[in-house]
Amino acid sequence: MHKACKQIKQTLPKVDLVIEILDARIPYSSENPMLASLRGNKPSIKIFNKSDLADPHITHQWQTHLEQRNNIKTLAFNCHQPDKIRQISALCKQLAQKKHNAIQPVRALILGIPNVGKSTLINLLAGRCIAKTGNEPAVTKMQQRIDLDNHIVLFDTPGMLWPKLTTAQVGYRLAITGAIKDTAIDHIDIAFFAANYLLSQYPNHLQSRFHLEQLPDTELECLEVIGKQRGCLGAGGRVNLDKAAKILLSEFRAGLLGRISLELPEMIDRELVQQAIIDAEKAEKAEKKAARAKQKGNRAASKQSSQSQQPHA
Repeated sequence: MHKACKQIKQTLPKVDLVIEILDARIPYSSENPMLASLRGNKPSIKIFNKSDLADPHITHQWQTHLEQRNNIKTLAFNCHQPDKIRQISALCKQLAQKKHNAIQPVRALILGIPNVGKSTLINLLAGRCIAKTGNEPAVTKMQQRIDLDNHIVLFDTPGMLWPKLTTAQVGYRLAITGAIKDTAIDHIDIAFFAANYLLSQYPNHLQSRFHLEQLPDTELECLEVIGKQRGCLGAGGRVNLDKAAKILLSEFRAGLLGRISLELPEMIDRELVQQAIIDAEKAEKAEKKAARAKQKGNRAASKQSSQSQQPHA
């Protein structure tokens, strides 16, 4: 992550614009929080990839929300829409129009989180297999320069996350969509978060996919019903929750539950306010702890000084 961040900082001054690939299901959670400060006023295209898996109404809300920022354009896209490739190229040239001429190509930095589909998009833009693809995070290992045939040069960077996530919910959403390797997560914990959200926001999708006669009341009941239905049973007929969790996550990622978005702009606003309160409380506790430690140190130093000044018998 540190190496990729360093490469981005070094490359940004050399490019005309930035193309950031977002997961349409989690536009906020998949957006690099460092990029806003690093790019300055440089034009940016936010591509909502996997838009065929996201709730189209919510995707539109996010596009409107993001385009209110300075110098940002958005485009909803999925790999089954080759006609949108021309739109991406045209948008690059439009945003870099002042710098583009017959001699100098448009230079664009392209980035995105792991497993967001960046390499697939690059291959579609190039019309040939250039970037290695795979259905798992961290396939691209180093920065690449890619010359497209339409007078555009792409600077590709490895998919990267960032050291500190803004909220705990962001981490869960990244895990649900597959941006974090499955070997690094607790499937049951992640599936509980997903089930809780689906029960409240997309109950009909759950009922339809898993043929539920009655909607479960809790996330635990939801996984148990899925496990029983799919034969995830162990000794004594108990449900293997890990297997049931993997089924829920894999079918969500494949779009088998329907078109689902995991976050809305107003939801993120509420979470950030809550997180700010939590951070402030933690900072206050840390400050009080540091003050107590300082007072204790001062008392110990004062006591030691007093003892050293006493006359010896």
